[in-house]
Amino acid sequence: MREKLKRLALPIAGAILALLCLSCLLVYSHLANMLDSQHQAERWQGEGELKFSQLSCFMSVDQKLSLEQVYTFRTAMMTKFHEAALDIDTEAQLFCDAWSTTGKAYVASDQGKGDVSVIAVGGNFFDFHPIRLLSGNYIRPDDLMKDRVLLDEDSAWLLFGGTQLEGLSFKIDGVPFVVAGVIEREQDFASLKAYTSGMGIYMSYDAYSSIKSSGSSTLTATASSGSGSSSSGSGGSGGSGSGSSGDNSGSSGGSSGGSGSSGSSVGIECYEVVMAEPVKGFALGVAKEKFPIGGGVIVDNSSRYGFESILKLVKQFGSRSMQTHGVILPYWENAARCIEDWCLALLIGAMVTGVLPLVLIVIFLVRLFLRGKGKLEDELLPKTKERIGEAIRVRQRRAWERRYGKKNNEG
Repeated sequence: MREKLKRLALPIAGAILALLCLSCLLVYSHLANMLDSQHQAERWQGEGELKFSQLSCFMSVDQKLSLEQVYTFRTAMMTKFHEAALDIDTEAQLFCDAWSTTGKAYVASDQGKGDVSVIAVGGNFFDFHPIRLLSGNYIRPDDLMKDRVLLDEDSAWLLFGGTQLEGLSFKIDGVPFVVAGVIEREQDFASLKAYTSGMGIYMSYDAYSSIKSSGSSTLTATASSGSGSSSSGSGGSGGSGSGSSGDNSGSSGGSSGGSGSSGSSVGIECYEVVMAEPVKGFALGVAKEKFPIGGGVIVDNSSRYGFESILKLVKQFGSRSMQTHGVILPYWENAARCIEDWCLALLIGAMVTGVLPLVLIVIFLVRLFLRGKGKLEDELLPKTKERIGEAIRVRQRRAWERRYGKKNNEG
């Protein structure tokens, strides 16, 4: 009995390790698909055959990216599409972009007031970040008025004591705004860990830039300047655009304002884009050549959770935690990097636990081959040789009979 257990110990250990390896891969797959913010390229592509790539550009703290520079990049990007012979008649489908910046503001209503964190957004931000709505609607790039604001649950309870608030009014830094809806922040462990800003709101980048650059500006002025810059940015694609980033020493992104509503005190911190990828590396190449990233950072979101990309993080061990760029990453990027670290750990775990099962499988296959070869040599080959020999002898006998039997008949 003891000898039998010893013989079974190795296969049992191999089976347990194989299950652990499979578990690591399953969890890896779950984490890789958990963050919606990293999969806009897949959503944008849909059922189409043309591939798309998603890029995120994070500006350095000493550099301001203006809307004017975003629109200039869109023009340069369309030129690249022309050069790549893409169908410009469908340019609205070739790219999708969004931009954002963070800050603080003072909010007040008849029921409450306080300081909140602001994420000022533009373009198709909520296509990239489909945060769950508890009520109301998202802020859209085609909104004529820029006075609509999304509240998170905490700020909603602070201001109104509830979440069904669409259409209610309150003030941001003394300027009147309207509640567009209430959102529930992401509940995955990475986003919960990454978001540390407390109560928050989402508002139009144009409106936020207006009230920060001119504290006495009225809502009418905000809406007017905001809609003007929005229309200049949307062009023929209805607010859909694309941009990506790369090192471009000739353009530092230091322009102070772009359109009318982008004041000199507020710059874009994060620019996200989904761009057509007719050949591998096209989007990233356009970004590096044309986008004024300066001292910022570019992230290719499309393939960041692939095995190859995750294994490359091993080379960055130690240096990955060092901050060599003056970049403050938004919470969704910190959450994505947290997932990267977990995926790396799980992939290493899968590789380690998969070694013994793989070796055992190879040994089993080799033994099976040798056993089959031995059976072939010991049983099948002798019988086959015997049958072949018998067939040869029969043929020789018949040939002899035909030859000498004929002679005997003639004699």
